Amino acid sequence: MKKIPILLMGIGGVGRQLLRHIVSCRIIHYNQRLRLSVVGVCDSKSMVVAPDVYRSELDDEFLLQICEVKSSGSSLETLSDGGQCQIYSSKEMASKAIDIAASYRRMATGLTFIDCSASCNTIPLLRKVVELECCVVLANKQPLSSSLEDYDKLISHPRLIRHESTVGAGLPVISSINRMLSSGDAIQRIIGSLSGTLGYVMSEVEVGKPFSDVVNVAKRLGYTEPDPRDDLSGLDVARKALILARLLGHRISLDNIKVESLYPIEMGPDLMTVEEFLAKGLPLIDREIRRRIEKASSNGNVLRYVCLIDKSRCEVGIQELPKDSPLGRLKGSDNVLEIYSRCYSEQPLVIQGAGAGNDTTAAGVLADIIDMQDMFI
Repeated sequence: MKKIPILLMGIGGVGRQLLRHIVSCRIIHYNQRLRLSVVGVCDSKSMVVAPDVYRSELDDEFLLQICEVKSSGSSLETLSDGGQCQIYSSKEMASKAIDIAASYRRMATGLTFIDCSASCNTIPLLRKVVELECCVVLANKQPLSSSLEDYDKLISHPRLIRHESTVGAGLPVISSINRMLSSGDAIQRIIGSLSGTLGYVMSEVEVGKPFSDVVNVAKRLGYTEPDPRDDLSGLDVARKALILARLLGHRISLDNIKVESLYPIEMGPDLMTVEEFLAKGLPLIDREIRRRIEKASSNGNVLRYVCLIDKSRCEVGIQELPKDSPLGRLKGSDNVLEIYSRCYSEQPLVIQGAGAGNDTTAAGVLADIIDMQDMFI
């Protein structure tokens, strides 16, 4: 039985779903002669680890209890240990995590750090565990879209890192690009809709609905962040685009990407509350969006909010695209990526499917963990 020890950082929606997946897949993994052993879990305030972190693990019942505690909005500190775990405060947990990683390295069994947070605060710890040649699996986009120095450090051992879920949730985007590049199939251009929220918004306004109405409906349906401007700014798409661009060898940072925001700067969070933006700000944008849609339609095209990466540029914003293209046919909240390369020069390689959601993203993380099993004894 091959054992993969795991330390999970971040127990939001994705992290909790990952723990549930690990528990529910025990029989599947047992038949594969594999054991995913969760030895520690941490949120931003504290960390719980197994009583003897080198010889035991957090049992499944306790993992599900962690999910319940976090779903209720409580901290891990509220868990009573009862001999089931050790609890460390925020001041202690980084050094303790490094100690655990170093010990596992000495035992030659290895340890996998899973980052399902959405924070840049995990980067210093991840840099240190990479030095200890630990495996790293990321759903968090921040580490790979940070400075080039951080990026270079994190990918310095490419066999020890997986990050499929940083772009397109569970879709095989990163793995497909890596396979193409490894085979010498040079990629010339990538264009894709990488935001389920913006994909939904653009396909809905296309049929004549006012932009302001569509955004408000998307918020009620739970498609947007609590403040829809977090989606409409395009920054999340820009981070995903940067990760892809760096895969292709572009030595750029977030500041080098041209990003089109779907609201003007005078409607920013510092100048308007969410309520004011939804009620008064959004309707002021309707006319311009309608004008652009009509112009695109007169050219036989549709508008999509996409990232565009080629040899000379990486940009994010609204583009006119042919109605009969994969992106032009996009409806709803799917992600769609068109990849043009030497082998796919006329007809692109198209990757499409659900590109968001806790369940889909957690499944992608779990697949990355399983993919690393050959790194363990």
